[in-house]
Amino acid sequence: MFTSLHTMFMTQYTELWNAVDPIAERIRSLGHAAPGSYAQFGKLNSLKDVPAMPPKAMEMVRILVTGHEAVARTARGVFPLADKANDEPTANLLTQRLTVHEQTAWMLHSLLE
Repeated sequence: MFTSLHTMFMTQYTELWNAVDPIAERIRSLGHAAPGSYAQFGKLNSLKDVPAMPPKAMEMVRILVTGHEAVARTARGVFPLADKANDEPTANLLTQRLTVHEQTAWMLHSLLE
């Protein structure tokens, strides 16, 4: 499974990397400073860090499921605030992120069954 998981992980990594800039731009357009360092991101993180020793393949998949589901929950929690503020650009960004994270979590879940 190494090759298929490696390819899938790289696809997810690339998608997440490409999402950072639009999210940062939205934060800046709302008048706030966007986090820009790993230390700042670490302070905002609500997920546990992975073990120092690399986990086995299916444990990596479980960790990713947990992360994608957490991001989806966070986006769903913020959505009512954007809706109440009539902030359509933020709502649109949240919808895009929800689509990606819920679909990815579903696909990862299928590997665990």
